[in-house]
Amino acid sequence: MRQGMRVTTAAAAGLAAAVVAPTGAFAADGLNGAALGLGWALPFVGMLLSIALFPLLAPNLWEHHQGKITALWAAVVAIPMAALLGGGPTATALVHTALLDYIPFILLLLALFTTAGGILIAGNIHGSPAMNTALLAIGALFASLIGTTGASMVMIRPVIRANDDRRHNVHVFVFFIFLVSNLGGALTPLGDPPLFLGFLRGVDFFWTTKHLAAETLFAGGLVLAVFFALDSVIYRKEDPLPDPTPDRKVRVRGLVNLALIGVIVAAILLSAAWRPGVAFTVLHVPVEGQNLVRDLAMVAVAIASLRLTKPAWREANGFSWGPIKEVAILFAGIFVTMIPVLAMLQAGKSGAFAPLVAMVTNPDGSPSNAAYFWLTGALSSFLDNAPTYLVFFQLAGGDAQALMGQGALTLAAISCGAVFMGANSYIGNAPNFMVYAIARGAGVKMPSFFGYMLWSGAVLIPTFLLVTWVFFRG
Repeated sequence: MRQGMRVTTAAAAGLAAAVVAPTGAFAADGLNGAALGLGWALPFVGMLLSIALFPLLAPNLWEHHQGKITALWAAVVAIPMAALLGGGPTATALVHTALLDYIPFILLLLALFTTAGGILIAGNIHGSPAMNTALLAIGALFASLIGTTGASMVMIRPVIRANDDRRHNVHVFVFFIFLVSNLGGALTPLGDPPLFLGFLRGVDFFWTTKHLAAETLFAGGLVLAVFFALDSVIYRKEDPLPDPTPDRKVRVRGLVNLALIGVIVAAILLSAAWRPGVAFTVLHVPVEGQNLVRDLAMVAVAIASLRLTKPAWREANGFSWGPIKEVAILFAGIFVTMIPVLAMLQAGKSGAFAPLVAMVTNPDGSPSNAAYFWLTGALSSFLDNAPTYLVFFQLAGGDAQALMGQGALTLAAISCGAVFMGANSYIGNAPNFMVYAIARGAGVKMPSFFGYMLWSGAVLIPTFLLVTWVFFRG
C-alpha cells in the first residue's frame, strides 16, 4: 500500500509537471498565477472529490487512509513546484501557507473546539419544532458574538440531545449548519474569518453590523421559517423513540469556558490593534509579534480549558479529539492544494480565471453586485471563504474607505457571498465539517457530500436568489 502510494504520487506529480506548467509559471520571486494553466487546479479538485466520494464509495478505505490520500494530493502540488521552482522557494511557499494561514486557522479552531467542548448544557431539552427553532435562532445569534465555530461547538451537543428521541432528525442538523455554522456569523467581524479580514484591512467594526443586518435577517428568517414548517410536518407524522436522556433541570456547567472564549476574542482584537514592531522570519516568512502572541494565546486557552473543566463534563458532552484531528488533516491538504488556485485568482484578469473576473463588471464599467455576490459565494462554497473574500475585496478596489462609502453595496455583496454561501457544501466553512463529524459520531445519519448539497440546493439557492432580487440587483 505504501509503495503504491509513493509510485502513484510520483507519477501524478510528474504528469502535473509535464502537462500543466507553462513557461514562466514560476518567477524568481514565487508563484506567478498569471502564467499557470487550469491544470494546476486539478489537485484541489481531486482533494474535494476525495472528500465527497470516498466516504460514500469506500468508507473503510477513507477512514483508515484519509491522511495518506490527503498527502497524495498535497504532493501532486508540492513536488512539481519543487521541480520547477526549486526546493528553497517551494519550502518558503509551504511555510508561508503553514505559518500565516493553516496554523493560526487550526489553533483558533482548536481553542474554540476545546472550550466549547467544556461547556455542558445539562438536562433534557425536548426537540419540538418550536424548541428546535428557538435553539437554532439562539445559535445563529451566538455565531456573530463568538464566531460560527464557537457557536457550533457550544450548541451542537444540546441540539443532539434534544433530538435523540426523534426518528427523523437529520434535517435538524442540516439546518443547524445553514444557520449556526454560516448565516448567523454575518453580523460582526468576529462571526466569520472573511469579515475579520475586512476589519483588519480598514472596514469599521460596526459597518458590518449596520450594512449586513437586513440581508442576514432576511436570509436567516426565511431559512428558519422553512425549517419550522418542515420540522412541524415531520414531528406530527412520527412516533418518538424512547428518550435516552432522562428528564432533568437544564443547567449550564463549565462557565469558565465562556470567560476563556472571551480571552480568544480579546486576543484576536489585540492582534488587530496592537503593533509592537517585533517580528522574526522562518525561511523568509515574517512572523509578527502580535500574531505570535495571538497564536500562543490560543494554545494557552486550550490548555487552561482542559485544566479548569471537569473531565466528567466533557465526557457527558461526548467530547473526543476525533473531529478536530479529521479537520486538521483534511484542511492541511486543502490549504496546500489551494496555493496555485489562489495564485490564479489573485492574477485577476491576467490569470486563467479571467472570464470569471470579467463577469463582475457591467458593460458600463460599474460593478455587478449580483455577480460579486454569486461569484464570491460560488468560490466560497468550496474554497476557503477568507482568501476568496480577499480576492474580490481587492478586485473591487481594495480601498476600505471607498468600499464603505459609494461601494457599500458591492462590499455587502462580497461579504454576504463569502459568509452565506459557505453553507452550500460541507467544506465551504470550517465548522460545517466539524458539525458533520460530531453529529455522525453521535449516531445521526448525516447525508453524504452530494446529499447535503441536494439540501442546500433546495433550501439555500432559492433563498439566495431572493436575496439577490431584493438587495443586489444590478
